[in-house]
Amino acid sequence: MKFIDIPVETEVFGHNSKDREILESVLSMRAATKELQNENRTMDALERTVESMRVLKGFSDYGHTEFRVVLAMLLFDLAEIYYELKDYKQSRKELETLFCVLENLIRTDADRFAAYHILAMELSARILRSRKKALDMLAKQQIAASKLYDRVNSGVVAATDKLVDTLRNIGELLVCSGDYKAALKFYSEAIRLSKKRAGKVTRKEIKMSIDMAKVMTRISSMRPRALRLLEAVLPHAIALETLDLEEDILALTEIINTKEERDTNWKLFLHKLKTTFLKDKNVKK
Repeated sequence: MKFIDIPVETEVFGHNSKDREILESVLSMRAATKELQNENRTMDALERTVESMRVLKGFSDYGHTEFRVVLAMLLFDLAEIYYELKDYKQSRKELETLFCVLENLIRTDADRFAAYHILAMELSARILRSRKKALDMLAKQQIAASKLYDRVNSGVVAATDKLVDTLRNIGELLVCSGDYKAALKFYSEAIRLSKKRAGKVTRKEIKMSIDMAKVMTRISSMRPRALRLLEAVLPHAIALETLDLEEDILALTEIINTKEERDTNWKLFLHKLKTTFLKDKNVKK
């Protein structure tokens, strides 16, 4: 994962400035996010970035250049994190907002910001290539699943493990394409077959349940179900001493608990930003 760093001129604010304090706090949080991602704790990195956005909303002037610089970096981070999670649909959404911010910054100072627009374009191309590759893989996996179902129904026990993996892969690929509801059906079937095959809850079922809960967070009406699912698998993760899965469960739970507030506030936040951008654009004309 790439972290795009854009120099922030915090010295334009006074030492006792509340806005300067907010920007420095966000930059400090972002440094912690990098550490989390370096440790492959992507869900924790996502949670920290969401929290950084909430802190940034306290800035007094959304038209200030340095505010928009920090916002652009966080949007880069979100797009990259969702790319890392293979949620290309959400990654593209974050990029759309990022392009809006960067276009405004370029109008302000092309020499300072033009290079970052190029980096955003490169990320956009990377997302499109990965999504196309995912769609190609999806077709192949669906054919494989059909053949494996035939073998399982014929009594070939060993085929069940391969079918579970294939169904899980199809679920992941459907998430990449943005078809969340279809993905949930495949995750659910994979978990059901895996439990039946193992006769108990293993690390594999816990991991798939977490992945399924991640998909549910994309659908607002299903977030309560995602929380119940995470609550159900947490004791199993603790019993198996799978610390990494425990951390993922807790991080995702925190994200879901704050997401409803974030969705409403985020829409208002973006509306205010876009209104400011449009005013600036009209002034430039």
